[in-house]
Amino acid sequence: MQPPPDRSADPKLAVLALCWLFLALCLFHIQIPSKPFFDEVHYLPAARALLDGSEWLNAEHPPLGKIILAAGIALFGDNPFGWRIFPAIFATLALYAFTRALWEASRSRFATLAYCWLLGTGFFLIIHGRIAMLDIFMVAFVALSLWQCARAVRAPEEGRLRLFLAGLALGAALATKWNAIPLAPLPGLAFLAARLGAGRRRLLLSRRGAPVPGVSLLEAAFWLGVLPLAVYALSFAPSLLVEKTPFGERGLVGIQQMMLEMQESVKQPHHYQSNWWQWVLNLRGIWYLYEEVDGAYRGVLLIGNPFTMLAGLPALLWCGWVAATQRRHDALAVVLLFAASFGFWIVAAKPIQFYYHYFLPSCFLLAALALALDALRQRGWGMVSYAALAASAGFFVFFFPVLTAMKLTASGSFITWTWIDGWL
Repeated sequence: MQPPPDRSADPKLAVLALCWLFLALCLFHIQIPSKPFFDEVHYLPAARALLDGSEWLNAEHPPLGKIILAAGIALFGDNPFGWRIFPAIFATLALYAFTRALWEASRSRFATLAYCWLLGTGFFLIIHGRIAMLDIFMVAFVALSLWQCARAVRAPEEGRLRLFLAGLALGAALATKWNAIPLAPLPGLAFLAARLGAGRRRLLLSRRGAPVPGVSLLEAAFWLGVLPLAVYALSFAPSLLVEKTPFGERGLVGIQQMMLEMQESVKQPHHYQSNWWQWVLNLRGIWYLYEEVDGAYRGVLLIGNPFTMLAGLPALLWCGWVAATQRRHDALAVVLLFAASFGFWIVAAKPIQFYYHYFLPSCFLLAALALALDALRQRGWGMVSYAALAASAGFFVFFFPVLTAMKLTASGSFITWTWIDGWL
C-alpha cells in the first residue's frame, strides 16, 4: 500500500457519477441485436437448460456465470434485455470495484479518476457489458476481491469482514471461469510474504503486524484459501438437480479433470484465434458481430483502445522500475497482477486462444497507465496526462458505433475501423 502523496479527497462521488454514465452507455439499445450473437449461442442455451432442469450444457466452464445469466432470463424474460442486463450491471460493478481498489492502494485522487476513465473507455468493458458471455462476471468478481483485500490492508479494523468478502468474491470468480486461477493464490501469498517480512515469531497464530493487524496467518488462509474453494465447490450443486448431466459418477475432482480435458480438446483452427504477443500489440481483433440484423448492417469489434493498449506498455515498465527502486507497493501489485494473469496464457495448455483472454490483463495494464499519468502530473507534465485521457476518450467515441452495434451506412462500412489486417 502507498501512503497518500497528499491529503487527497476520496473521489467516490465522482467515480459513482462516471459509473452511472458508463451503465447508461451499456444499456444504450442493449436489445440490439435482437438475436443471440457470438458466444451467446453457447451460453444462453446453457442458461435455459439450467432453468428448466433438463440438462447441463457448456460443461467445460464452471457454472456460476451461466447461473447468473439464467437469473436474468428468469427475472426479465427470455429476451435480449433479460440476456444482457446482468452483464451490464456486472461491467459497471467491475469498473467501480477496480477503481476503489486502486484508490485504497494508492490514495491518489487523480490516479483513481484516471483509472476509472481509462477502464470505461478501454473497449473491453463496454463490449462485454453488452453481451451474454461469462468473462464479465469473472472480471467483476476478481475486481471485488482485489478491492476488499486492499481495503482490509488500509482499514485493519474492518480486516476480518473484508477478507471474508474477498474470499467469497475470489471463489465466485473461480466458479465463473478458470481465467481467475493464476490470481487466486496471490492475496494469500501476499499476506504470507508480509508476515514473513514482519519477522513474527508465532508465524501462524500471531495477529500483530502487516498486512492486516488483528488477523492471523492461519485465519487469513481460511478466508483466502479454504473459503474460495468452498464457494467454487458449492457452485456445482445445481448439477444435482438436472435430468441429464455429462458428469456421471465422477465426483467433484473427476468433474474438474473432465473439464480440463474438454478445455484442451479444442484444436480446430479458428479464423479469429491469436497468440499472446498479438494481444500485447493489439494486432488481432474479433468481430463479435458483422451482418445485416434488425434492419441495418451492424458490427461489434473487439480490440483494445488503440491508444491506451500501447501507451500502457511503457507505463507498465515504469511501474516495475519504481516498484524496484522506490518500493512503490501499489505499482508492484499492478505489475504482479498483470504478470500472473497474462503469463498464464503464455504457458496454458489451451491450444486455441483468443483476444478476449487479454481482458483481465488489460485491466491491470490500464491501472499502470493511470499511475504513470499521475506521476507525470506531479512532475509538472499535467497537460500530457490530460491529453492522454482525452485521446482515450477520442478513440472511444470514434469506435463507439462498432462497440455497441449501432446502425452502419452500408455493407462495407467495417473498413472505417479496420486499420490493419489483423482487425479484419
